[in-house]
Amino acid sequence: MNLKNLQERVSNLEDKTKTKYVVESPKEREILAKTVKLNEEVGELCNDILGILKLQRKSKLDKFDKRNVYQEFADVIIVTTQLALAAGVDLERAINDKLKTIEERHKKEKTETTTDQ
Repeated sequence: MNLKNLQERVSNLEDKTKTKYVVESPKEREILAKTVKLNEEVGELCNDILGILKLQRKSKLDKFDKRNVYQEFADVIIVTTQLALAAGVDLERAINDKLKTIEERHKKEKTETTTDQ
């Protein structure tokens, strides 16, 4: 298969497999835009992590400034907060609930490991 064949096959499948998302309200558009922006910021953070680990190609490493990773972490947190606000999510509650779940899971796993020995 070449790329032309691939494009034709995917094009033929498009109508059958296309997800029909409907973004109707300004709020839905805002949430979608912030979700895409968050993905962009996470990607930039990932690039900086790769730079710190020296896993980028030389041309990127030559321009890499590890101080920028602080900015990228901040961007992820800020955009996550913006998305939570747009979606009506109480971040404090969400984080506390998740930390409790993790702590309970860890406690359970630790207990299971102790009783298995």
